[in-house]
Amino acid sequence: MTIEKYPAKAHALRVEQNLYELAPMYFSNAAEGPVLLLASPRIVYWPFCDQTQPFRQNRNFYYLSGCDLPDSYITYDTSSRTLVLYLPPVDADEVMWSGQPISIDKAKAQFDVDDVRYSDKLGNDIASGFSRRTIFTVESLTGSGHARDLGELPKYVKALAEADSHLLEALEEARMIKDEYEIGLMRQAAAISNHAHLKVMSTMNLHTNETHIHAEFLYHSLRAGSKNQSYDPICCSGHSCSTLHYVKNDEDFAGRQLILIDAGAEWKQYASDVTRTFPIDGEWTMEARAIYDLVLDMQTSCEKLVAPGASWEELQLLAHKILVKGFLKLGIFKGGSEEEILDSRVSSAFFPHGLGHMLGMDTHDTGGKANYSDPDPMFRYLRIRRNLEPGMVVTVEPGIYFSPFLINPYIRGDENLGFGGRFIDTDVLEKYWDVGGVRIEDDVLVTETGRENFTKVPKDPDVISAIIKKALGTS
Repeated sequence: MTIEKYPAKAHALRVEQNLYELAPMYFSNAAEGPVLLLASPRIVYWPFCDQTQPFRQNRNFYYLSGCDLPDSYITYDTSSRTLVLYLPPVDADEVMWSGQPISIDKAKAQFDVDDVRYSDKLGNDIASGFSRRTIFTVESLTGSGHARDLGELPKYVKALAEADSHLLEALEEARMIKDEYEIGLMRQAAAISNHAHLKVMSTMNLHTNETHIHAEFLYHSLRAGSKNQSYDPICCSGHSCSTLHYVKNDEDFAGRQLILIDAGAEWKQYASDVTRTFPIDGEWTMEARAIYDLVLDMQTSCEKLVAPGASWEELQLLAHKILVKGFLKLGIFKGGSEEEILDSRVSSAFFPHGLGHMLGMDTHDTGGKANYSDPDPMFRYLRIRRNLEPGMVVTVEPGIYFSPFLINPYIRGDENLGFGGRFIDTDVLEKYWDVGGVRIEDDVLVTETGRENFTKVPKDPDVISAIIKKALGTS
């Protein structure tokens, strides 16, 4: 069955059910259950300027409304299960400059809500309808830019629970599991990214600077209807590939081996997140190919195990085990067993981040339960600390990086890092610095029986080489 509207009512019900499980005391009186209130951001101007800052919709608000408009509100009455959208009143000056806004009737037809009203009615509606109720929000609204509409709110209700942690968790757990409508949006976002990444590779004859591949990716995303990127594209080359979230994107390729591009188009608020690494001239150096093959082994081995019930921590550990075994074979590691080297955590100097993260409306989406204070460097930046469930969308993105900033402290034997540096053969390592870094990243849906990989960009190193050589006319 085709779902024509973004399923806001189903999402609201899921959030209500999660909230009940987390905080049943909120529902002790069935007739006076919680009322949820969320706001979209207001339009904000740059200081001392009449230009507005870029608008990005509040993802929690969108989840309960499907509405991408600023200055709006959504209320959800858990007792009657009524969802009401409040839009900004028509402003004559705004109509002159920007055109007619969506009408109430069209909004009722477009959005999956029970009613649509103008936001100047919100205060009276709350005062008359919810005076004996508790209003729950996920942020402080009454003292913010929303005070014009909500500043008097505490006077009219039984209680106001602003920035309620239970509601936030209920929303985050709901957003973690994607329904079929959301999965369809994410497939489309991935399809746009697949095409744009392939175009970057297949037009390498046009590119001599990181800015060029940035522009190529944006061009093909925008032509396909994606006006926003999921995050600032990471377009790096040479040694810059060892910087995880490099965004300078402005250096020439001359004298460098590899390009790493981590970029994802957004489709109707939903993200994609894809990384590919490839040789600038289509020819892999011996060292670059060895590292690429190792990362590809890490990535494909972990992806094969993505399924309901899989432990993300175990997959992280597997990726490190493959790295250690590969480095011993290459001679970068020496003087210890695989177990000894793994236990030393020196592999974290070369693979410092987690295997991947939740993906949804945010690039690093909700529900991962990361523990950034974990003393174990192998797991400190692991953004998922729970077993996988059907409906999750995750990235699988191991990498190997040759960053002096991360590796040299181990070689020096810095006190807080233990003795892992003794396993590094610095003479062999010297040959790999110019590789910079390699990362391979796909977007993967956890299904009832296994997985579905949304990412179709080639990652076979010989296929990649052939694409680039064809573009350069050197095949």
